[in-house]
Amino acid sequence: MRFTKMHGTGNDFVVLDGFSQTLTLDSARITALADRRYGVGCDQVLVLEPGAQDGADARYRIFNADGGEVEQCGNGARCAADYLLRAGRARGTTIRLQSRAGLLAVDAVGPGEYRVNMGVPAFEPAQIPLRRPQRAANYSIDLAGGALEFAALSIGNPHAVIVVPDVDRAPVAAVGAALQASADFPNSVNVGFMQVCAPDRIRLRVFERGAGETLACGSGACAAVVTGRQMHGLGAAVRAELKGGALLIEWQGEGQPVWLTGPAIRVFEGSIDL
Repeated sequence: MRFTKMHGTGNDFVVLDGFSQTLTLDSARITALADRRYGVGCDQVLVLEPGAQDGADARYRIFNADGGEVEQCGNGARCAADYLLRAGRARGTTIRLQSRAGLLAVDAVGPGEYRVNMGVPAFEPAQIPLRRPQRAANYSIDLAGGALEFAALSIGNPHAVIVVPDVDRAPVAAVGAALQASADFPNSVNVGFMQVCAPDRIRLRVFERGAGETLACGSGACAAVVTGRQMHGLGAAVRAELKGGALLIEWQGEGQPVWLTGPAIRVFEGSIDL
């Protein structure tokens, strides 16, 4: 199986080209690819195949390191677009990806730099999904350490956002795992820990479904900025600083799409016998 290793601000991927080879994938093969000691190693495996939807350059599938398929990955969308352009599978400056979250439009804005339309955020509990009777700005849950407040929304996939005074001291693994295991989130959840530094700058750590803490999470950065704009005085364009680098997030307000801009980097190519 031929693959390309890529990353977007440290969120790393194994990209598989289903245009040029027949892919036989199951959960065991995905986890073998993602294993950092015995496989190639990645946060997610991205599968690119011929698109079945009108206007799509490719079908874009995302598998977490635990083998589970998910709906959305903003860093992955940039890497997928970059791969398709380099491989000649897409033309022009806008690449359209058919995903479980819908049709994503990715614009090439510079060498190795892409801007993704991440869609309109959803806040109703049934859309996230979150088992709560009605929408609220903040929700509360009782964990082992006491009551915890969080915002919840969907950016094509479920997110909980917790505001903290210092991301370096945040209990990311413990609280992230506890929220993911909660019955409140029937499809689990990506958990973001946001420190608001200025109206145009945040720091962020994200504990992702099926991957644990990653160096960056594009949809998580979008969810954090949306939450910060609604409740914590953030502006319409915000620099989100993650362990793996910085992303630009733009959002004009409710009912409008979120835009994510950042790099896509090709690391190496190879093949593996699974």
